[in-house]
Amino acid sequence: MSAFDMRGQKVNYQYNSGGNINFGNVKNPTDIISELEKLKDEISKAGDAQVIDAEIVTDVQYQIQKAVDQAKKPEPNKNSILEHLATAKDFLKNAIEVGGIIAGIAKSIEMVQQLF
Repeated sequence: MSAFDMRGQKVNYQYNSGGNINFGNVKNPTDIISELEKLKDEISKAGDAQVIDAEIVTDVQYQIQKAVDQAKKPEPNKNSILEHLATAKDFLKNAIEVGGIIAGIAKSIEMVQQLF
């Protein structure tokens, strides 16, 4: 039987893509909004764990919130939503530790293209 010696190792943050965020169940714009809100929470957790710089956390959350605000409008502008999400994704491009979050944003872009 194998044993792993974990002494001295520290895990600051681990994105759990199988957690609460699930773009696979998105069926309508309201679902996208809900999942984007969950992504913002996950970004906060990564910031709290100091995996992402605080300024980047602020920038990413701002862009996602702008996308959410646009999606909530009676006649949302699809291109505006996509631009905000792409910008949020770009802010994270150098943070390989949050690849799951980046994948979540990429999936949200896909869903916006389908549902808006």
